[in-house]
Formats: sequence, structure tokens, C-alpha cells
Amino acid sequence: MAVYVIGGGLAGCEAAYQLAKRNIQVCLVEMKPEKYTPAHHNQDLGELVCSNSLKSEDPETGSGLLKAEMRALGSLLIACAESTKVPAGGALAVDREAFSALVTKRIESMPQIQRISAEIHTLREIAERSDCQGIVVATGPLTAEPLAQDIAAMLGINRLSFYDAAAPLVYADSIDPEKSFRAARYGKGTADYINCPMSKDEYNAFYDALIRGECADVKDFDEKCVYEGCMPVEVMARRGADTLRFGPLKPVGLRHPETGESYYAVVQLRQDNTDGTLYNIVGFQTRLKFGEQKRIFGMIPALAHAEYARYGVMHRNTYLQSPGILTATFSVESALNPFDCPVFFAGQITGVEGYMESASSGLIAGLNAWASVTGNEPVLLPSDTMMGALASYVSTYGGGDFQPMGANFGILSSTRVSEIRGLRDKKQRKTLLSQHALKSLQQVIDARSDCFA
Repeated sequence: MAVYVIGGGLAGCEAAYQLAKRNIQVCLVEMKPEKYTPAHHNQDLGELVCSNSLKSEDPETGSGLLKAEMRALGSLLIACAESTKVPAGGALAVDREAFSALVTKRIESMPQIQRISAEIHTLREIAERSDCQGIVVATGPLTAEPLAQDIAAMLGINRLSFYDAAAPLVYADSIDPEKSFRAARYGKGTADYINCPMSKDEYNAFYDALIRGECADVKDFDEKCVYEGCMPVEVMARRGADTLRFGPLKPVGLRHPETGESYYAVVQLRQDNTDGTLYNIVGFQTRLKFGEQKRIFGMIPALAHAEYARYGVMHRNTYLQSPGILTATFSVESALNPFDCPVFFAGQITGVEGYMESASSGLIAGLNAWASVTGNEPVLLPSDTMMGALASYVSTYGGGDFQPMGANFGILSSTRVSEIRGLRDKKQRKTLLSQHALKSLQQVIDARSDCFA
């Protein structure tokens, strides 16, 4: 008997790991290397597509608190990220190739996990297998259309789509050192980013070319459906001439370390691999044609002769209208599940946004798949923890249009959280919210010795 985990991305790997380390047999079904989505190129598990940054490590930020909670619960993905990290100031960024290789090694070394290379078209073909005890669907935002249609039909819903884009990668030795500099914003932290400054005239010429650049045709593309958290740079630029200067090209706090000179706009490059040979153009997700990327981004003085290891690409992402469909354990509501076995969803398909958010949902889904097949009580994390708050958001959000959500302090809730929000000192609020969340999580760990012993 086994739990079938469909999808070998971050959420699927985390779910499979949590099940396997609790001695549950797992069939991890991943269509690579037999078939790839337009955004995937590496045959390894846990491939990072958009960026190599996993966001802040500071526990007094939403993303940092999320990592601290995952670490406390024994996350595989956090351990792999920490073993393959590259310099990124206060963020946790990884060598993406080394990260995926390590995730694959860890998963394939567990005797409880069998990796199967196959594309799944319907959930029924899994649910009706004689050895199937449960299913975790972690097929991600690029779920293949046949399976996506099957899921929609099963749940009786209309799927929402948004568009996601990956930023270009440039070779470090092709960046002009005379027209760039290393510096930390406001002089705080280490100078891990390469800064590419622009004068007002240079920026205006770049901006004019950017908003007029020729874009690749993306099927069914509609700018109204673009997700705010991963917006193409040209779409953002069309909102106004200064939008980029208040966003990814913000010059505030960045001065040349030798001359003290300030600039009209600054493009930042973030190290993308351990050797420091590749750099990501931060915030430059795009659907511009490849030739247009080289021409327009070459108007940034430091990138005039840049050579590209990967141009930016864009693809459609899919997620569920999860409230009313999923519970806070990421399981499908019993009234909607036509199968005899429990069905869980995990990852960006549920409406969580971000690498670690996806992995955290896989962790919760894995724990609860274990609880379901072993007859234990569900593992419910309180909404004053970041992981619990994300689970609550995707299962009970009652606002207007449901949109993907990343980790942030605004979604935490409890009586104590409300009391802390009443404090005037912003830094103190964040400190206390983080401390309270970790204390609340520890209480769950202490109370569930059956699960966390």
C-alpha cells in the first residue's frame, strides 16, 4: 500500500519526504524526464524555475518566519537550501542546479519512496489502483491540460489562470565592471548584489524602448490576468514612467561606494549559482522576444555587452479557487471527493504563492496524508503561525476575488495577534508576532508526540 504523490516539484518532494520519514510507502509520480513543461529543463526533482531566491531569512519578516517554522518541523527543502546557498544579503538564495541535485539525491536515497516517470491524465487512474491509500496532487502551476481539466470536472469548478515569467540570466564576466558596482542598500549588510546605475537620459531611453518592445505571443495572454507578484517588467512599465523607479529599479539607498554618487535608477543583479558565474536580472521577468531582450536590456550601460545564459520566458499558471474546496489540512472536502481514498492538494495549484510557501503546503499535506492513512488525528496548525495562516487563507478566504498569497504578517490571526497589532512600534510588533508564532508552533509539536516524536 502506498500514498501517491503526483508531481516532483518543491511541494511534492516535501510531501513525499514527510510521508517517507514516517515510514509510509510513497509512489512519487513525476513526468520528467519523459516530458517537460515549457518552463522546465532539468531532469532533477525540485527544479527552481523563476528565480533562485527563496526570499528573506529574517524571522521578523513573513518569509523568514515561514522558514523558521518549516525548519522547526524538519523540512527537507529548508535543509537542502541551506546546504546549497549562495551570497544574497539577507535573503536565502541557492545554486539552483546544486539545490535540485541535492533534493533528488535525498529523495531517491529513501527506501520508502519509489520514483515513477509518467504523465497522469486523470486522478481516477491513480485512485483505482489496488495499492493506493491516498493521493497528494502537487502538479504545480503548470499542471498539464488533461489533468487540469479532469481536476476541474471532479471539483465542479472553473479554474483561474494567471501568467508567470522568469527573469534572464547573464554571465558574470560579460557585465561591465566599469559601469557597475557592488554595494548594499543604505550600506547595511554585505554587498552581494551587482548594481547597474542609469542616468535620467539613459533610463528614459530604456523606458521608451521597453514599453514599445515586441513581445512573444503567449496563448490567451491578457494583462488583466497577470499575477502581481511576478509581473513582466514591460507590463509594469506601462503603468507609468516612474513605476520601475519605485519598484525593481529603485535607486534609494544605493550610492557608489567610492564616489558616493547617487543615480536616477539602478538595476540590480543577484548571484544565481555557487561559483558566481551567473547573475539574475532582478525583477526583469518578461515576455519580450529574445532579440528584443538583448537589444533593450543592452541599453542598460553595464549590460551593453551582456551574454545570456537564459533569456526570460513566460508561461500560464493555474490554481484552484481553493476556499470551499480544500480544508486547512489541504485535503479535498469530503463532499467533493468521489474516491474511496483521501485526496490532498499542495503547492501553487492551491493558491499559495512562492517557493517556500509551496513547500510548506506540501509539508502540511504530507503530515495529514500520514495522519489519514494511519488513523491519527489531523495535524492542524493555528492561524497565528505563518504556515497555519496560509492554510487558513486558501481554505477559508471570504474576500472578493481569490488571488495567490505569499507569507506576510497581515494574514496571521488570533486574539494575541490582535493585541500585538495594537502596539505602535512597528519593529516591536514584528518581533512579537514572530516570537508568538514560533511559540504557538512549538505547542503543537509538543502536543503531537505521535507525529513529531
